[in-house]
Amino acid sequence: MALYLGILIFAFIITSIAIIPFIDLLYRLHFTHTKPLPASSVFEARAVTRLHHRHKWKLGTPIGGGIIIIFLVTLVYSFLLPVMGKLGVYITSVFPKKQELNIIFFTFIAFGLLGLFDDIIKIFNLKKKGFLGLGVSHKAILQVVLAVIVAAMLYLNLSINVLNIPYIGVIRFGWWYIPVATGIILLFTRAFDIADGLDGLANGVLLISLTALWAISFSMLDTLLSAFIALWIGSLVAFMYFNVYPARIWLGNAGSLSFGATLAVTGLLLGKTVGLLVIGGIFVIEIVTHYAQYFSTRLFRRRIFKITPLHYLLLDYGWPEPKIVMRAWLVSIFLALFGLWLAGV
Repeated sequence: MALYLGILIFAFIITSIAIIPFIDLLYRLHFTHTKPLPASSVFEARAVTRLHHRHKWKLGTPIGGGIIIIFLVTLVYSFLLPVMGKLGVYITSVFPKKQELNIIFFTFIAFGLLGLFDDIIKIFNLKKKGFLGLGVSHKAILQVVLAVIVAAMLYLNLSINVLNIPYIGVIRFGWWYIPVATGIILLFTRAFDIADGLDGLANGVLLISLTALWAISFSMLDTLLSAFIALWIGSLVAFMYFNVYPARIWLGNAGSLSFGATLAVTGLLLGKTVGLLVIGGIFVIEIVTHYAQYFSTRLFRRRIFKITPLHYLLLDYGWPEPKIVMRAWLVSIFLALFGLWLAGV
């Protein structure tokens, strides 16, 4: 435990030192949104416009926190692992070490690059200039492709093909595990992206969720995964100081896509899929309300909610932004404890 806490503290210190110059760099590069993003449907356009008017003072906040976290965690881990071996730390893992690391960092980096590419297109308005002809549909297709690749790696490289359902038992899917895992990865990738709409909301819930998964990794004696989560948590804590209301920096799509997908893969590697859905329950609630609204407006031309996702609805009801975020954190803490209980930790 002392080793992992030391890794966490080290990641916190490194990120704390790097993040202020990085924020200044983002300002110089004008890596910010200067215009609010459009509503997801014409049915919500009026409500979204009203919320954007209330938050117009946030325009110009740098976007790119995910970039620095992905870079530092990857860099530090690449140096940390050999050092741990030379210091005589006994490194254990549930799966073959090289294969497990390949899957973790392929997910962490590949989804981050896709998100960064999307950020660049939106921020510099390259879509209207015909930059590679990529749009929203292409981004969704690329997410599916990456999710399928990761799911196939889990099945083919690590031979994972089961889900452990508490109080029911182990269900073997065979090759059907690939579409199941793909769906879970896409669920959390999109859910994190949707939840990342208020200062500190998605990152705080992620921190709580990762801490719960960290505890599960301890019980499974997976040194590789525990060290990775420790680095990730340490960097996130440093980032959160600048991301809570009023935020000085936002994650951007580089962070939201990477972190959502990697959270899902972490749960799949630990074999606690049901626990993951409970621990990350805030993300699940956000995406369920969003798509319930989406399909209702598309199929029946009626809204279930005044506006989605849920945090926007509460904001429209008049809840202050910090109140929504802190209540979400409290609910997430309870869900994390419940998920740990289900996981048998």
